[in-house]
Amino acid sequence: MAVIKGDGQDQRDEERSAAAQQAGEQGLLFDDEVAPPPEDVGYRGPTACAAAGITYRQLDYWARTGLVEPSVRPARGSGSQRLYGFRDILVLRVVKRLLDTGISLQQIRAAVAYLREHGTTDLAQVTLVSDGVSVYGCTSPDEVVDLLQGGQGVFGIALGRVWQEVEGTLAELPADAVEAGAQPHGDHDRADELARRRARRAGSPTS
Repeated sequence: MAVIKGDGQDQRDEERSAAAQQAGEQGLLFDDEVAPPPEDVGYRGPTACAAAGITYRQLDYWARTGLVEPSVRPARGSGSQRLYGFRDILVLRVVKRLLDTGISLQQIRAAVAYLREHGTTDLAQVTLVSDGVSVYGCTSPDEVVDLLQGGQGVFGIALGRVWQEVEGTLAELPADAVEAGAQPHGDHDRADELARRRARRAGSPTS
């Protein structure tokens, strides 16, 4: 039986195909597996800034206003060191990208609230798409394509790719052990473990 489509359906199919191609070219359909982040390490403010690509002033302001607070160890008075977790730094980097594209702080807060609703590993399967006014959270390739097809999506951020960027950067930076009584050299060992994970996924030999 032959199926005859009207011109309108043909146009919609072409638009959807073009949107899917656009999403693929922009890396918005990221679906590679990622290794779970280490839960027994934290990162100090300067390290979080370096990994997220932000200034310490931004980090401090976002913590004080509750936009992105350190989940491992908050500041406790003068002289105490905040410790940020992997997820915190991932969100910091996303916030920076949204700011760079001109998204309002109100919309960014809504996006951060959306990300908080997802488990840490689940974030790797989220893509944020924005039309410059609103931010949409997508958890499947079809949702991304639908937004692009409708002309709403102007740019997108696949958190799985941001995850790999953050993991690769942190592998070269110092970390602090969270457990009590940890030896100082444990920080270096954990950074080495992150580097080994990254190398395994890239298929390159480790030392």
